[in-house]
Amino acid sequence: MIRPKLIALIAALLILGWGLGGWFVPGPLGKDAEFVVKDGESFNAVAEHLQAAGAIRSPLTFRLRARLLGGGGPIKAGSFLLPRGASQRTLIEILQGGKVIRRFVTVPEGMPSIMVAERLAAQPNLTGDAGVPPEGSVLPDTYEIAMGEPRAAVLLRMQAAMQRTLKELWDKRSPSTVARTPEEALILASIVEKETGKPEERAMVAGLYSNRLRQGMMLQADPTIIYPITRGKPLGRRIRQSEIAAVNGYNTYAMTGLPEGPITNPGRASIEAVLNPAKTDALYMVADGTGGHAFASTLEEHNRNVAKWFAIRRARGEL
Repeated sequence: MIRPKLIALIAALLILGWGLGGWFVPGPLGKDAEFVVKDGESFNAVAEHLQAAGAIRSPLTFRLRARLLGGGGPIKAGSFLLPRGASQRTLIEILQGGKVIRRFVTVPEGMPSIMVAERLAAQPNLTGDAGVPPEGSVLPDTYEIAMGEPRAAVLLRMQAAMQRTLKELWDKRSPSTVARTPEEALILASIVEKETGKPEERAMVAGLYSNRLRQGMMLQADPTIIYPITRGKPLGRRIRQSEIAAVNGYNTYAMTGLPEGPITNPGRASIEAVLNPAKTDALYMVADGTGGHAFASTLEEHNRNVAKWFAIRRARGEL
């Protein structure tokens, strides 16, 4: 006759073998898969969703094994990458460990608002429509986004970042800035952003345009011609004479002072340059063939720089 203690021991060993056997063996998941745990979701619901995703065969046995053998920590909310063939032990470690998939969207310096809207629309993990934000309202930066987050919510974070940055930099502005309001600083910074691709030139370009504004000269910034035509997207061709002469709220070849609004979303560095411009007597600039500019304080000097630039272009076969 088998003693009760022996029966209990055998039963315990069988249960332990069942638990361990199913805990460590590879699971049925056929390929790597993303798995989302919603905030506040119960463990029972997570187990059901794991079965629906093909990661486990039985929610009940998974829950039992997790309670017996799991780490005891809570399941974290977020998006997780489940590897192919993950065992139940691996699954619980991933879901308790909180190593979520992180997603980001980047707005480069000088990206116009119409392209910001397109970039957000192209994010398959976001939901809803954000529309095209006002030009200059978005701070170029890299932003973390959540699975299923509304595009409008992401855009609001981008705009809040610009408001904070503009206020911070405005409060630290130099007395030498020509900007009378934060909005004017944003407009001039957007021109500086589009006029130079060299970070070390930003303060110099800002100083040059500041001098022109003080003297009542036209800014004559080519990007202000292009903006009304493309809303900041590349023109893809040379500017026409009719476009140079066009009268509108942006073309600084046909008006003095600043345009009626920003022509792109300027980065922090361009805003800083406008609020702390270089001390210079420069009034003119032209490309120098290196991606930067040659600066001049007189028209005579500028004309010599222009002649050098045309010689470079002829040597390149561009003229």
